[in-house]
Parts: sequence; C-alpha cells; structure tokens
Amino acid sequence: MAANGEREVQKNYWMEHSIDLTEDGTILDSKDADLDKEDRLEVLSLLPPYEEKSILELGAGIGRFTGELAQKADSVIALDFIEDVIKKNESINGHYKNIKFLCADATSPDLDISEGSMDLIFSNLLLMYLSDEEVENLAQRMMKWLKVGGHIFFREACFDQSGDCKQKHDPSHYREPSFYTQVFKECHATDDSGNSFKLSLVGYKCISAYVKHKKNQNQICWIWEKVSSDNDGGFQRFLDTVQYKANSILRYERTFGEGFVSTGGIETTKEFVAKLDLKPGQKVLDVGCGIGGGDFYMAKEFGVYVVGIDLSINMISFALERANGLDCSVEFEVADCTTKTYPDNSFDVIYSRDTILHIQDKPALFRYFYKWLKPGGKVLISDYCKSAGASSPEFAEYIKQRGYDLHDVKAYGQMLKDAGFDQVIAEDRTDQFIQVLQRELDKVEKDKDTFITDFSQEDYDDIVGGWKAKLIRTRFGEQRWGLFIANKN
Repeated sequence: MAANGEREVQKNYWMEHSIDLTEDGTILDSKDADLDKEDRLEVLSLLPPYEEKSILELGAGIGRFTGELAQKADSVIALDFIEDVIKKNESINGHYKNIKFLCADATSPDLDISEGSMDLIFSNLLLMYLSDEEVENLAQRMMKWLKVGGHIFFREACFDQSGDCKQKHDPSHYREPSFYTQVFKECHATDDSGNSFKLSLVGYKCISAYVKHKKNQNQICWIWEKVSSDNDGGFQRFLDTVQYKANSILRYERTFGEGFVSTGGIETTKEFVAKLDLKPGQKVLDVGCGIGGGDFYMAKEFGVYVVGIDLSINMISFALERANGLDCSVEFEVADCTTKTYPDNSFDVIYSRDTILHIQDKPALFRYFYKWLKPGGKVLISDYCKSAGASSPEFAEYIKQRGYDLHDVKAYGQMLKDAGFDQVIAEDRTDQFIQVLQRELDKVEKDKDTFITDFSQEDYDDIVGGWKAKLIRTRFGEQRWGLFIANKN
C-alpha cells in the first residue's frame, strides 16, 4: 500500500477508536485497566534520567505519559495526528506550562523539529501503525532531532496482538523485534562539522507487567543512545558480530539441541535444575540465558518466574521469537550482569550456564549474586575452568583469543565462599563434559549432509574442528568443566 494510502487508513482507524476519549476507550484489551498502572510505572522506570531535559513525545494520545513526563522534564512536545485526541490531552495536562501540544503526523516531512534539539524522544505503541518505509524514515529523522548523548525510547507490540478485544479491522504491523533493532542500528547522521554518529542500543527487554499478568513477551521496548560512530560497541559488539552472530547461534543450537546454546542442552539442564528444588511461584535469574531453552523448561515444568538476561542482542532476539505463543512466565532483557542492578533479596535462585567465563571480576559478580538472592536462596553455575597448573602456550592463546577468564575448580569454589555463600559444592565435571562433547560431535558428524545443506561446509568444519579441539584440551587435562552450587543462609 502506498504510504499516503496507509496514513489515511491509520487516521480513519484512530478516529474510529478515539470516539470514547478515556484511557479505557482508547485501549484494546479488557484487562488493560488492571495492567495500566503497573505498565506505566514500569515504562517510566526504564527511561534514562530526563529531569530538566527536552522531550519529544510522538503519538502522545490523550496523555497517558505526557503529564508524567512533564513533571520532571524542562519541556515536552506532545504530538498526535488526531486533533480531538491532542485536544483531550491538552484538557488533561494543559496546566503543565512546559508542554507544547501539537497536532501533526510524526511521518510528515513538514514536521518542524530542530536538529539536535531533543534529549529524549519517546513513543509508546506508535511504530506498529507505520509502514516499514515510514519506520525507516522516521528512525533516521528521530536520530537527527536528537542531541549527541540523547536517547530514543520506544515500545511496540510484536509478533501478535496482545489485546483481546475483537476488531473488525486491525491495521497494526505486528513485526518481529529484530526488524526494529536492525532499522535503528543502521541509522547514521553527520553534523555540519563532518562528525558522524550512530545509535547504540542500551536497553532491550519485554515489558514485565505483560509477562507477569498474561505470560506474554510480545510487548517489547528499546532504548538507544546517539553516540559517535567511533564508539566500537565494546564486548557486546564482539559477541554479536564474532562469537554469537545469528548464523553462529543457529549452528550452536543445532549442535546443543533445540533452544540451547550451552553444554548438554536439555539433558544437563534437567540434571542440574533437579538440584534446585524449585517451587511454583519462585523467582529465578538466569545470567547468560542464551536463546531461552533452560528458562522455558524451568517455567513450564516447575511454575517458576524466570528473568533471563544476556549481553548478546542476537541471543535475546532469538529467545523472544521462541517465547512467542509458549504461555510461560519468562521475561528477557539485553543486560550486562556486571552493571545491572536488582534490589537486595530479589531472587530465590540464580542460575548460569557456561557464561561467567566471560566475566573478568568474578568476586564482584558473586557478591552481587549474594545480595540479589533471598535468604535461603541458591546459586547454580556451570562453567569452563582450567587445571591448577601452568597452561600451555596453545591453551593460553585460546583463552586470550576468546577473552575468557578461567580458574581451577577449587579456586572458583573459593570465590563463592569469599562472597559469603555457604555449603559450597565445587565439582569437577570434566569427565561428563568429555562424554557430552563426544555425543554432540557424533551427532553433527552423523548429520553431516543435512548440516552442510542447512548451513555450509565452512560452518560444519568450524563446529567439528571446535569440538575436536575442546576434546583434545579436556583429555589433555588443561580445559576443565565445573559445576558449582551454593546457598545463602
């Protein structure tokens, strides 16, 4: 459909759905009134600091967020393309003298917003009503309107409709979240001095309120920051462009088993989770959740609520895709476990599989784990380790090339004790690791033709070569695998 034709359809749709200009009248779910307060507080809590900042609110509607933003901001431009709607917003929030109410279409090329004038651009459920081309164009313009160091926050319904109200016609685009991630990642701008800028992803998660109340991961938000193009993206960029490219994740999944990118797949997951004595209603934090297989298993089999975090954007994108339609209490977020914060005593269990090898300051992380766990809580970690002796030059180069921080099993357990944990179990599971590696290698080699057809000869050689190298290192005794379980009393 031509862009102008789509705009007309959207305008007619929103005029029809704006007859009842109340919050209940402009939402499309019978339970949204119950969700609204929790949802709104969560969205506001996710925003970067906006005190004394300039904010552009696109698709402001009747002001569900406008007044909240105005209470702290220096200035707010509240924009919506339905005149009655923006007038209603003004009647509700007009007493805030720092708000400019503007009836305009966010996609209009005539929209008069100065370049580099905004600290925060905010939209809630807007882009799903635009065509792909309109989203791409608006993303580029949003970046231009933004100050360097400023942020874009947007929240969208992805995959399927989240509301349960019947509609004769729904013009929404329920896209896969990877579409939005890619569009904004590709935005670039240059200022008058020739300096170039890009958008860096600093937040990406599903809205917890929808997971909690509806077991629905489809409500997803993003936070981007305008940064210099010289910003290399750090370790996250390495993960998403080198170790965990989309194709690499899929071939790992083929090797480990559906839903998994960690040693032993569902088999070791079942064995290790059985040691946790999970009870319905408990809350689990999975650090380095990958594509979510372990989280879905825990939530479905034991009725627990799982928060899965991973630094890899690609991992979380796949996890969200796999969560669609599963009806389980699992939320996902792109997050760095070394900088993420949770209130003390938040979780009953912290679980991590073959992830903490990436973390340089393990003692600090384990102290965080201890604080985040409730009294009586438990941590379970499997991780790559090394022998207590000196490493060969080849193994040392492997560790350096991967950026790993490896310790011997005993030292690893001692770090947990030093962080305050009791009843620390530190088991060398290298023999099991060898058996699992051999089974995984045998499976790939047996399925060689199909693997090469679905991926490539190079992918097959990389996996087979990598697994054989791990087998050599483990059989030689240099690379070890540890299982660690500890309690907070």
